[in-house]
Amino acid sequence: MPKTNNTRRVGETEARAKLTNVRISPQKLNLVAQSIRGLPVQKALNELEFSRKRISDDVRKVLYSAVSNAENNHNLDIDSLVVAEAFVGKNLVMKRFASRARGRSSRILKPFSEITIVVREAGEAA
Repeated sequence: MPKTNNTRRVGETEARAKLTNVRISPQKLNLVAQSIRGLPVQKALNELEFSRKRISDDVRKVLYSAVSNAENNHNLDIDSLVVAEAFVGKNLVMKRFASRARGRSSRILKPFSEITIVVREAGEAA
């Protein structure tokens, strides 16, 4: 039985990249994603390069991946790319416990999240 082609999840002038299982809460990751939404790719890379947030290096790698996907897989012009979407989702949560006084314990939640970045040619974004 032949393998069927997957339909494109983004438009013809778009490319995307996704990073899953990032060991940071979605709320903190969304702060970094908000800072690059709607920016041209070069400005977004500069923003992430000089950001003081720990996770900005991982987000920068995902943005590079989205730009590479646009160039190599979809033949888009990388000079006219804009970050069309940058959205964050929840992933698994590791549950641990900490010992407390009088034989009790409390829960420690260690959340994971995922980020998806979609870049689009500027002619379509305007």
